[in-house]
Amino acid sequence: MHSIKGGENMAERTLEVKGMSCGHCKMAVSGALKNLEGVSDVSVDLKTGKVDVNYDDSKVNFDQMKEAVEDQGYDVVK
Repeated sequence: MHSIKGGENMAERTLEVKGMSCGHCKMAVSGALKNLEGVSDVSVDLKTGKVDVNYDDSKVNFDQMKEAVEDQGYDVVK
């Protein structure tokens, strides 16, 4: 699913996050990313540690997403 909300600058990136193990982890990471301006959708897979983020790359970048996740106590591998 690809969203065009917000214009032509929509992008998708998969973050690899270490340290997530439960529903609370999933909600913390998802919530932190959704609070960033420009993030339209987040999908967290606890089994693989993959976090798919749909976002407007004119409003938010990888470093901001990484910082938001790390502020919740998790490590972003890439």
